[in-house]
Amino acid sequence: MEEISLSSDGIGRYRLVGGGGGSQPTEHQIEKKLKSSSSLSLRIRQVSEELNRLKSMKSSGAARPVMSGLKFITKKNHGKEGWAGVEKRFDTYANDGLLDRSNFGKCIGMDDEKQKNSSKYAMDLFDAVAARRHITRLSINKAELYEFWEQITDENFDSRLQTFFDMVDKDYDGRINKEDVKNIIKLSANANKLTNIEEAAEDYAALIMEELDPDDLGVIELYQLETLLQQGILENPRKKKLDHENKESNTIKRYHKGRFKQLVINMWRGFWIVKENWRRIWVVGLWLAICVGLFTWKFIQYKNRAVFEVMGYCVTTAKGAAETLKFNMALILLPVCRNTITLIRTKTMLGVVVPFNDNINFHKVIAGGIAIGVGVHAGAHLTCDFPRLLHATDEQYKPMEQFFGKERPNNYWWFLKGTEGWTGLVMVFLMVVAFTFAPSLFRQNKRKLPKAVIKRLPKALKGLPEALQKFGGFNTFWYSHHLFVIVYILFLVHGYYLYLSKKWYKKTTWMYVAVPILLYACERLIRAFRYGFQAVNIEEFKVFPGNVLALQMSKPQGFEYSSGQYIYLNCSFISPFEWHPFSLTSAPDDDYLSVHIRGSGDWTKKLNSTFSKLCESPSTNQSGFSGLPRLLIDGAFGAPAQDYKEYKTILLVGLGIGATPLISIVKDVLNKTKQKNENELNEMESGNKRENKKPSFATERAYFYWSSREEGSFQWFKGAMDEVAEKDIDHMIEVHNYCTSVYEEGDARSAFITMLQTLYHAKNGLDAVSQTRFKTHFSRPNWEDAFNNIAAKHVDQKVGVFYCGPISVVPDLKKLCLDFSVKGSTKFVFHKENF
Repeated sequence: MEEISLSSDGIGRYRLVGGGGGSQPTEHQIEKKLKSSSSLSLRIRQVSEELNRLKSMKSSGAARPVMSGLKFITKKNHGKEGWAGVEKRFDTYANDGLLDRSNFGKCIGMDDEKQKNSSKYAMDLFDAVAARRHITRLSINKAELYEFWEQITDENFDSRLQTFFDMVDKDYDGRINKEDVKNIIKLSANANKLTNIEEAAEDYAALIMEELDPDDLGVIELYQLETLLQQGILENPRKKKLDHENKESNTIKRYHKGRFKQLVINMWRGFWIVKENWRRIWVVGLWLAICVGLFTWKFIQYKNRAVFEVMGYCVTTAKGAAETLKFNMALILLPVCRNTITLIRTKTMLGVVVPFNDNINFHKVIAGGIAIGVGVHAGAHLTCDFPRLLHATDEQYKPMEQFFGKERPNNYWWFLKGTEGWTGLVMVFLMVVAFTFAPSLFRQNKRKLPKAVIKRLPKALKGLPEALQKFGGFNTFWYSHHLFVIVYILFLVHGYYLYLSKKWYKKTTWMYVAVPILLYACERLIRAFRYGFQAVNIEEFKVFPGNVLALQMSKPQGFEYSSGQYIYLNCSFISPFEWHPFSLTSAPDDDYLSVHIRGSGDWTKKLNSTFSKLCESPSTNQSGFSGLPRLLIDGAFGAPAQDYKEYKTILLVGLGIGATPLISIVKDVLNKTKQKNENELNEMESGNKRENKKPSFATERAYFYWSSREEGSFQWFKGAMDEVAEKDIDHMIEVHNYCTSVYEEGDARSAFITMLQTLYHAKNGLDAVSQTRFKTHFSRPNWEDAFNNIAAKHVDQKVGVFYCGPISVVPDLKKLCLDFSVKGSTKFVFHKENF
């Protein structure tokens, strides 16, 4: 049997240099090939010897290490249920006691609504197992299905390997040719939604045949495929040992208080929660204290007035709530004064005690306070004190004449048609509209009727789901939210025409809101005058798969920003009024501004569609001329990610387009480090090194985790990632790309992709999936392992965790930050940015 050895380019990329059908090469020939390869490193030589040792152990009958991988059924696709689950599904999909080949994947759990599309892969697996048992029918009974199940779940690696080989070897002659390899590549790529690999299956098949069949015999055998698969499947004992040691040492530190002292751990957990959130706690506490104080002050004031004798606690409650409303209507404008917040957090030390990153969350909290205040105020008036006034006796009403006139109101309509009545009702209506369309359910157009409901809809209402989709979206949120302009006008009118206060200095509504309204108006004027009359030049644009638009724009003179910040974009071609936020992907030292925009909402879809049409136009040269839409910018504004400079070690986590601010940070880390090294070198050469100088940039190590659903996503930042790989000579940045459309490593459906990935990287220095220099991992990241790895490497340090993406991952990351911080010596501080 012929041995296959490995060569390397010296940086950990493997390449097969032996093999093929034909006569068995001698040990002398193998050694000659090894010595002739100038790039063969000692490490790869050892790997080759290990693989050869495994072959000899197998031929001699000696025991060999346990091989994992090539699993057709995993816990993630119903492997946890076992045969009981398969048997149950057999009863669902079988017809007259026979399971059709087309339903085989669904029955064994390989292809269902929750799994990716593996129907074709499952049918090929069916054919391979059936052929081994000489079954030619396209359907099987339950007993035969059990035999199939036993084979595909066999723990023996050789058995799984033979089944996998049978899937590739269509004519079952014990050899596979280029066409067989091409088919399995297309099959695996289709199951993993790797369109680019599927389209280039011919080239990839040629690459594999070139490596496994150097003698050009046109076929490869089982042992050659096994040796190649072992590269990705064989568990590395040394790596496993190191991982175990890291995890064990970290576990000891995390549980040093003992498992039976859970009370102490929980107390420490509570202390840590308070420690990490003390800025939020005192701000919200102060806000609540002010609201309670204002309510109490007004409540007592009206309890000592004559109206209390008629309206009782109804009027005291209504007026107390009104006072909190004045305060909150003034306060709610401050968190959205972005220029002011950015200036304060940049130029002052208030960021130490004020959580400016939570400005939008605080805006929402205040909105909740306003909703409660409106409900209490309006409810007390409409259901309590107005009816009490109408039913008061003449003697009781006499003190009220100075407020409501000598003639007592004779019906309920009298209150509603008055200025104070109708302004209040209109405000309530406008607030309800604005509050309804503010949640992400409407803002991001996530409202979808259940399929069961849609099926039962009458024919006349079949268009309702589509109408709901058109009605929602960011545009609806934006326009409904700007009804606040009318609300504030009515609020001032409502606060002036008061029944129970006639003197101007007692009408305090305008006193509360005057300064915030003026400040907000100045903010909008700054936006108009700063960049409103000067459009940025579009220097370059490109539309990527996944409906992502990359824009590179000219940098206005004097425009300064920090990595992690964002800007607002306005495109008058779509809407002259709307401004939308986007994180900057360019670094501060770049001479341009760049953003990446995913078409997920109505405005972004229109923008991307506009540029897509320009790409299709032969007259467009993408160089910033009169045919391009006019873009205005505003910013830059502060964001949580810009605080990364405070940490020596940072963990950056981006999901999908959420990688945008993190890409800017990664580039900035490299630029800042280069500048820092150059400055230190100049100081040493000049002898003017300053002692005890506090560094403005502390970051020394960055871990970047980027998870995306499709392979095309990696094209968005391919240039930036290649730039990082080229510039990071000190290995400061550790990049982990994850493609979640690919099955986890070890799954048979991704085994051929893993093998292809290794070969392609060895030959071209690029990853086959992402086409970048960084290897792509499959399935979703194991966040606990990631945290454990960082905690083991950075003991007694504070690590800044910066996340940008959908909110779905936030609870897991926050919990891990808390758990590791409480139970270990490495402290993780969480910062998030959701969209």
